[in-house]
Amino acid sequence: MADAYIYDHVRTPRGRGKKDGSLHEVPTNKLAAGVLESIRDRNELDTKLVDDVVFGCVDPVKEAGGDITRTAILQADYDQSVAGVQLNRYCASGLDSVNFAASKIMAGVDDVAIGGGVESMSRIGIGAAGNAWPVDPSVAIPSYFVPQGISADLIATKHGFSRDDVDAYAVESQKRSAQSWKEGRFKNSIAPVKDINGMTILDRDEHMRPDTNMQSLASLNASFEMMGEMGGFDAVSVQRYPEIEAVNHVHHAGNSSGIVDGAAAVLLGSQEGGKSMGLKPRARIRAFTNIGSEPNIMLTGPVDVTKKLLDRAKMTLDDIDLFELNE
Repeated sequence: MADAYIYDHVRTPRGRGKKDGSLHEVPTNKLAAGVLESIRDRNELDTKLVDDVVFGCVDPVKEAGGDITRTAILQADYDQSVAGVQLNRYCASGLDSVNFAASKIMAGVDDVAIGGGVESMSRIGIGAAGNAWPVDPSVAIPSYFVPQGISADLIATKHGFSRDDVDAYAVESQKRSAQSWKEGRFKNSIAPVKDINGMTILDRDEHMRPDTNMQSLASLNASFEMMGEMGGFDAVSVQRYPEIEAVNHVHHAGNSSGIVDGAAAVLLGSQEGGKSMGLKPRARIRAFTNIGSEPNIMLTGPVDVTKKLLDRAKMTLDDIDLFELNE
């Protein structure tokens, strides 16, 4: 089996995923095309060498519909021979798109591929593509369906995380993000978003709130309390986990993952693919895997899949220098 290497990566800044966000005016396909253009231009890439592009998109409808990856390839003026496919694994869509592209390289099917993803949450709202799981009783009831916010509060309840605990974590996260930007840690990986006239619309993450403190977060109401109580979802979770008496709602807009617009792309290739591009690899993809998790609590999946992955790779936590976790 061939090795898959990372040769470059770019992303747009993250715009606030609301109608007053800076990237709201930019169509989803344009966001995707922008990172493809950046990957091409900064590496002087002959796009005829690219065998496939795989982009994640959770709600592929309207302007993001069809095969948005192929649309972005055409808009970025890549060679017409470059194929494209879109996939959806919810929050893991972009990550799994990179894995999908890497797997084709490892299998010897492709020499050069691009993985990544795009989402304009201000233009294509959450759930726009529809879903039978929450609305069809034949699957919702036996799986104890609840929205993710309830699951997050359930985890906090089961494992003893207080409102102060999660707020303090959020404050520290904001500080680290601001410090990273101040130190220029993202300067080589950001592709500024520009308008049709070439004027920069956004060149840094917009959703950060570095002035966040415990006092400001304390003034925010829990986001999922009414949903849990009035919607009956708390009762569903207590039925599934009877060891808890009630769900303690600790999450709100200030300590939850941001709703943002943006896109990202990772240039991948085999060793021979790298030579054909005239590039040196920056990293090797050693292993990846997937797992399903208990659907009511759902967000504990990263723990289980990490254990599975380390076992498959014959590694331990001590072998890892840096973790990046989604949500």
